[in-house]
Amino acid sequence: VQLQASGGGLVQAGDSLKLSCASSGRTLSYFSFTSFTIGWFRQAPGKEREFVSANVDRTVYADSVKGRFTMSRDNAKNTVYLQMNTLKPEDTAVYYCAAYYTNPGRNPQIGSEYVYWGRGTLVTVSS
Repeated sequence: VQLQASGGGLVQAGDSLKLSCASSGRTLSYFSFTSFTIGWFRQAPGKEREFVSANVDRTVYADSVKGRFTMSRDNAKNTVYLQMNTLKPEDTAVYYCAAYYTNPGRNPQIGSEYVYWGRGTLVTVSS
């Protein structure tokens, strides 16, 4: 599965951005996109990668983005989205989408659980 995140950019605090993560690849010929858990992670300069949100049978969010970010998926387009509202300077980071074949034994908030990773997209929020 290949993943490609897009939609990043430079915005001011309080603005909104919508990221997209499109998936493709031969694996999707055999397994439905709905069979995959998709997650969003981010990594700010000088910091470790952190969990943002993930969609399994429900969507979970990090406390830092809860109420501001909304994750959705369009299974017909093999695409997930991250709507980010009321952006703050501390949201500045490279955002990555990732996926793994859904397994109840895995924790979607842990990055090492994910098998497929896309190139990130940079979000910069100025104050």
